[in-house]
Amino acid sequence: MKNLDLDLLRTLVTVEKANTFSGAAQALFKTQSAVTQQMQRLENQMGCPLFQKKGRRRVLTAQGQQLADYGRRLLAINDEALRSIGRNQMEGQIKLGAPLDVADTILPPVLTHIARHAPRVRMEIRVDRSPFLMDALNSGDIDLTISTRSSPELTGFALRTSPTAWICAADYIYNRRAPLPLILADEPSIFRRLALDALGQTRLTWRINYVAPTLVGIKAAVRAGLGVTARSVEFLGADMRVLGEADGLPPLPPMTYMLWTRGDTISPLTIAIYEMLKAQFEQQAAG
Repeated sequence: MKNLDLDLLRTLVTVEKANTFSGAAQALFKTQSAVTQQMQRLENQMGCPLFQKKGRRRVLTAQGQQLADYGRRLLAINDEALRSIGRNQMEGQIKLGAPLDVADTILPPVLTHIARHAPRVRMEIRVDRSPFLMDALNSGDIDLTISTRSSPELTGFALRTSPTAWICAADYIYNRRAPLPLILADEPSIFRRLALDALGQTRLTWRINYVAPTLVGIKAAVRAGLGVTARSVEFLGADMRVLGEADGLPPLPPMTYMLWTRGDTISPLTIAIYEMLKAQFEQQAAG
């Protein structure tokens, strides 16, 4: 009797939700060719075609749709078993990092899930800038971190993809005839690079008006009306507003926040926490 590969089923369910192989690849942080290869392996395993061409798209066959329906149920049972049985096995301390801009948005549901499903695990939280958190993870100072950055030595999955926006104070008046005053983090900063790259594709004039090493400093400058910054929407406060293409500013690419751990970690607790969170967030992504 053959056994179904749950990783292949998870990819199939994600393809069904995304409607395209490329969309599934983005959701799973795989290449499109890797998704295609996985679906070919699943078709070989099942002995029947799971997709058929419809115009330029590939859509599920009747057997493919039936397998996707089974897949959702099997994945739900798998994830429930991991959460239910695993919660009583996990004990010890975990060190988790998070950037300041998501410490009150993305981090809380992560902490809540750990506390609910692994109540005997003690958590030590480090809030810092993404590049410093990645250094801490690579050096073993922390076990897991949320970050916008990536590294080939690390293993990770997407927690959330958020829009990136031009943000200013609610009462800030943008003068299009003057150089755009920028409020930026000092290097290294991915948002600084996104802002400058986007402006470099336009004819807009700009100047760096304020540089800060911390998010607190950037927020203070924005609230003081010293200029405009580029951040993910998690940065937005009630006393701020978004500028956009209607104001003559270029679009900015979205920002993906990943949860990373070291690929060579040997800590059973770190592996268990990582896998538990991965199952939860991938289940949410698959709907």
